[in-house]
Amino acid sequence: MQFIRSHVLVCGGTGCMSSGSRQVQANLEGEIARRGLGGEVRVVQTGCHGFCEMGPLVIIYPEGVFYVSVKAEDVPEIVENHLYKGRIVERLLYREPLSQERIPSYDEINFYKKQRRVILKNCGRINPDDINEYIAAGGYEALGKALTLMTPAAVVEEVKKSGLRGRGGAGFPTGMKWQFARQSPGEKKYIVCNADEGDPGAFMDRSVLEGDPHRIIEGMAVCGYAIGADEGYIYVRAEYPLAIKRLRTAIAQAEEMGFLGKDIFGSGFAFSLHIKEGAGAFVCGEETALLQSIEGKRGMPRPRPPFPAVSGLWGKPTNINNVETFANILPIIVDGGEKYAEIGTEKSKGTKIFALTGKINNTGLAEVPMGIAMREIIYDIGGGIVGGKKFKAVQIGGPSGGCLPEEMLDLTIDYDSLTAAGAMMGSGGLVVMDETTCMVDVAKFFLTFTQSESCGKCTPCREGTKRMLEILTRITDGEGRDGDIALLEDLARGIKQTALCGLGQTAPNPVLSTLKYFRHEYEAHIKDHVCPAGACANLTGYTITDGCRGCGMCKKACPVGAIAGEIKQRHTINHSVCIKCGACESQCPFKAIRKGA
Repeated sequence: MQFIRSHVLVCGGTGCMSSGSRQVQANLEGEIARRGLGGEVRVVQTGCHGFCEMGPLVIIYPEGVFYVSVKAEDVPEIVENHLYKGRIVERLLYREPLSQERIPSYDEINFYKKQRRVILKNCGRINPDDINEYIAAGGYEALGKALTLMTPAAVVEEVKKSGLRGRGGAGFPTGMKWQFARQSPGEKKYIVCNADEGDPGAFMDRSVLEGDPHRIIEGMAVCGYAIGADEGYIYVRAEYPLAIKRLRTAIAQAEEMGFLGKDIFGSGFAFSLHIKEGAGAFVCGEETALLQSIEGKRGMPRPRPPFPAVSGLWGKPTNINNVETFANILPIIVDGGEKYAEIGTEKSKGTKIFALTGKINNTGLAEVPMGIAMREIIYDIGGGIVGGKKFKAVQIGGPSGGCLPEEMLDLTIDYDSLTAAGAMMGSGGLVVMDETTCMVDVAKFFLTFTQSESCGKCTPCREGTKRMLEILTRITDGEGRDGDIALLEDLARGIKQTALCGLGQTAPNPVLSTLKYFRHEYEAHIKDHVCPAGACANLTGYTITDGCRGCGMCKKACPVGAIAGEIKQRHTINHSVCIKCGACESQCPFKAIRKGA
């Protein structure tokens, strides 16, 4: 029997690959072979570890040493010192942003300490292209248990006991959804996995598919057994080529080993899976538009009822859940619904994966228990705000979510508290903003996205969001008018009440939440013609503060002669001449020129 003394795990997620992890892995394999260590050291490509900002990532076991930002040229030093001499390469260890302390172990890094990795348990630990590694980690145990020890009705009851709610946005109870599809009459039924992850900055589903594809296959097969479906589709956007490649490999392996196909586990249950590549339209994240797209039609929502559980794909009863929802099925079936429900709050069970992005030190994927405070995610896991700047807001729930201010930092994260605060769980995008962010501009940014992604089928969404965007553009250009805020609120309420689908109904959320918490910024733009954050070009000026020493550097740098002043005396800016180019600010050696109101 071959004795492997060290395993070198190289992250093979999209983020690390784009940073050069393929070459790092190739160099590791070559250097290990060159030194004759091939028989005792094994290099394994894994899925995403979640700490994408620090990639490429390399972990060496059994020590568990975590190397970050590894380059191909670092490989000889790693092999020589760590694998050959047993010495850690200190300079490649993660450094905490505040303490600057070098941390050798994966589990001791703050980014991972407060996480509870249930769904991401295998991501970064197993080779996603090897079904044997998934099985060794407990894979297909849930499917085996469901098919050999449980009735379909018992499976549905177990999911209901768990309290699992759909992770795609609305948070509908998963067990109830399965029950509706199970009770719908019909010999032919379908399972659909919504992997059309379209929120800007969100990559939770992609990482799960890339790092643990069998987990989704297993969750869908269990669902198929529970509701009586023998066929399923994974709808994944074509811009996720690595996820699609690994899914295809995983499906082929599962078929070869009998986890998909006919008479699975000798139970008589048959289940097959197909992949449908989507074109990347945001609207296809809406379940009825997604079904239209699978059927080969233009992806547009259709009125409900009938709901997909009654009349879904090709008019047949269909159950649709997203990637993260199916990923939760394994622990629910293996450990039981009641055990699963021990995590989380009274009405929001389990964990949630968030994609941390924006002005935050630690960007990446974080899986946390429901009920954790926003502050813990941003400061303990995320490492706080870049450059020590002041926190201003967090946008949660994707482009249809809401912006929450500093006063809400201690808000606990669950479906109901977020809805009450004017935001939503969404699929898990979490964008952090600092004091330099203009909240009117943020609302415009997200509305620009939803307006351009509107399918145009219903008038409230097609025309309403366009009119709202025109008003926001006018305000940020310095041409806001009295009555604009009231008009925005009227339009937002109308769209929410009358748009056809959930995407349209939630499109005004960023505007409404910024009006709720940052109304003074709208008023400053309209009444005072000032952007308090100094972000809107037409409303931003420069001010010379008391820190000016009268050195004259700004006066020399100004291309239009807008600055006046004598040597060793405070200078001034003529705002009627200033073209706001910023040359003065960049040249001031005393940081005495400030941008903004």
